Amino acid sequence: MSTAREQPIFSTRAHVFQIDPATKRNWIPAGKHALTVSYFYDATRNVYRIISLGGAKAIINSTVTPNMTFTKTSQKFGQWADSRANTVYGLGFASEQHLTQFAEKFQEVKEAARLAREKSQDGGELTSPALGLTAHQVPPSPLVSSNGPGDEKLFRSQSADAPGPAERERLRKMLSEGSVGEVQWEAEFFALQDSNNKLASALREANAAAAQWRQQLEAQRAEAERLRQRVAELEAQAATAEPPAVSEKEGPGQSLEQLEALVQTKDQEIQTLKSQTGGPREAPETAEREETQQKVQELETRNAELEHQLRATERSLEEARVERERARAEVGRAAQLLDVRLFELSELREGLARLAEGAP
Repeated sequence: MSTAREQPIFSTRAHVFQIDPATKRNWIPAGKHALTVSYFYDATRNVYRIISLGGAKAIINSTVTPNMTFTKTSQKFGQWADSRANTVYGLGFASEQHLTQFAEKFQEVKEAARLAREKSQDGGELTSPALGLTAHQVPPSPLVSSNGPGDEKLFRSQSADAPGPAERERLRKMLSEGSVGEVQWEAEFFALQDSNNKLASALREANAAAAQWRQQLEAQRAEAERLRQRVAELEAQAATAEPPAVSEKEGPGQSLEQLEALVQTKDQEIQTLKSQTGGPREAPETAEREETQQKVQELETRNAELEHQLRATERSLEEARVERERARAEVGRAAQLLDVRLFELSELREGLARLAEGAP
């Protein structure tokens, strides 16, 4: 295929699909990635073509004729039938804006092809060999009803024996109402999904905060236990530091005066020991013990506060979990209702297709 005499007049990128020739109901993707789709104009033959290349292979090589119609089947998907290639092409765009631009250009090219055909008919015959058919030889486009990619719904009716204008307008109105309802349900479904994602994110954050508070509470409890053990050790040391009462047992023959003198001597020694050793050691140990007890009380107060925060967090976590379950149930109900609506819409389109086929 040579495009030396053809010039591209419009290009865009889209995912390319073709209708399954065996079933006429499913889409076959041309590749995993988006391809460049271009309009080409041959000034020599006055012919417009839509061309898309996948490597060295022409995925789309469709000559635009006045009988063609580009149909938007969703916000980002459109299609047209090529009777010469006996297939239906579908394009999935990245945004609705790209789809609108391609559709507008298709209408412009189609109008230019119509003017070219009228001019050639005024001359007595069709002079463009690229079209390959005279005006009365153009076969009608096929009638296709299929499910497109990602549950895209396809309805295409272009034939010489199509229903009258009133019937076509009625069918178009019914199809438009069904598409609007489908879009509304899809929007509500996505809104519920977004709400569910937000609730799940808030629940994860609450779980992380609760885990962090639990770790802090465990650390505070360990610190309080360590300080309690320290207080017990200090109390034991203070008890052992006090000198025991000194007693002296003498024989039965010892006189009372000697005993009294011995008692006085021992009392003096006890007082001396208390003044030298007991007083200076008792003061710092008592101060340290009081300071430790104060720290223990502060830690117990902090532990109580953390336990209160933990209980509040657990209540908030439970409320978030209940809210998430409720949102999940709503999403499930909305998804079921959306499936029912989509099934009804599919039946409506199949009925419209049968009606169009049976119309005289």
